[in-house]
Amino acid sequence: MPARKSGKNAKPADSKPAKRTTSRKKAAGTLPESMVTGKASSAKAADGDKPVFDYIASLPQPQRGIAERIDALAAKTLPGLQRSVKWGMSYYGVGDGWCFCCGGFAGHVKLMFINGENLVPVPPVTPLAMGKFTRGVELVSLDDIDKRQLASWMKQVAANPGVGGKKKK
Repeated sequence: MPARKSGKNAKPADSKPAKRTTSRKKAAGTLPESMVTGKASSAKAADGDKPVFDYIASLPQPQRGIAERIDALAAKTLPGLQRSVKWGMSYYGVGDGWCFCCGGFAGHVKLMFINGENLVPVPPVTPLAMGKFTRGVELVSLDDIDKRQLASWMKQVAANPGVGGKKKK
């Protein structure tokens, strides 16, 4: 067994590795850390079209293409559509409440409907930590987008009050 080196360059057994002080730029096409960990992005909350378009533009492909199609379908389906970035995802609403959200994650885009438990048919995915009535779909590619079904859900959910909305009479 070789003798253990000692001296000023030897590290004690209980020392921690030095923190990296240089920053590495993300390689083109790599996912933001938030998408890898399953958390929503760190996009700052802001109301309006521009923050949502900026959020969508920040997504890598294929998530960007999916989110662009969802946004375009929402704009075509719901007159008076309002957009916002909240909790690191794009939110969509009509009137005074938010109806659904769309966010990019590693391997898919989540499209979640607030009060989605009341939709017909009920969307298949029950997300964690988004409210017990929220339901949605996880879209992996553009081929997963069923425009008819998604437009139907968008219309249905917009007919009911969303988060922050008042009950319609």
